[in-house]
Amino acid sequence: MAGLLKKPLKLALVQLAAGADKAANLSHTRSRVLEASRAGASLIVLPECFNSPYGCQFFPSYAETLLPSPPSQAQSPTFHALSTLAAETHAYILGGSIPEFVPESQKYYNTSLLFSPEGKLLATHRKVHLFDIDIPGKITFRESDVLSPGNKLTLVDIPPYGKIAVAICYDIRFPELATIAARKGCFLLLYPGAFNLTTGALHWALQARARAMDNQVYVALCSPARDMKASYNAWGHSMVVDPNAAVMVEAGEEEEIVYAELEEGKIEETRKGIPLYTQRRFDVYPDVSKGDGKYDE
Repeated sequence: MAGLLKKPLKLALVQLAAGADKAANLSHTRSRVLEASRAGASLIVLPECFNSPYGCQFFPSYAETLLPSPPSQAQSPTFHALSTLAAETHAYILGGSIPEFVPESQKYYNTSLLFSPEGKLLATHRKVHLFDIDIPGKITFRESDVLSPGNKLTLVDIPPYGKIAVAICYDIRFPELATIAARKGCFLLLYPGAFNLTTGALHWALQARARAMDNQVYVALCSPARDMKASYNAWGHSMVVDPNAAVMVEAGEEEEIVYAELEEGKIEETRKGIPLYTQRRFDVYPDVSKGDGKYDE
């Protein structure tokens, strides 16, 4: 079996707290990304809504226009900040997510941006599954009151390492995306996400380990730092899980950068020991990766 991860990769998850000042958020992001780069990270991941507060009341006022690409500096200061940082650090940078506005359709999206070490935009992912929940006495949230869903899976090659998948937060609860990505050859599933104190305690680590266990790949979740003065309190605990579902590293609640060394051969070693990939019964149930998956909006 050819190795999915072609050479070792140092991954950094930058757990940040975002305030009301977008320029200050971007400046702070820059300093932490530079810190991660100095530590030797080749892939640096930011949280969901890293340039703005998280909440339906904030999405419209912080939204940026990304299309046609590349946008102007005025249309998307965040796009240009990330592009510049990627080129400066010679690292892949995943801008966890930002609110996106499309003037033609008047729609808003929760959108992640992946940049190459040359500062080129490699991929965008619009959150496919919107966070609409109602847990009595705990939390009610409806992203669909403001946001529209994305309509594609996001799988992208990052030379010389291999292929990764990008999804956002609530997307992790839908294992089909992860299964398709793994069966299409991804070595890493990346989920910037802002779970809250209710869902985080229940399911954050469980979901990360479940997606890794089911698919025998690396999984990384990058959260905002917890800010109890904010209107939405993120769980924190950014983490990386290995292909055997063991937690490699986990942040606390505060701002922090956590690192993990992803090893070539680890996926294949795991799959050799527990050979799910030769034991599936597609004569009994369908292979979801063979369906009509969408890879373009």
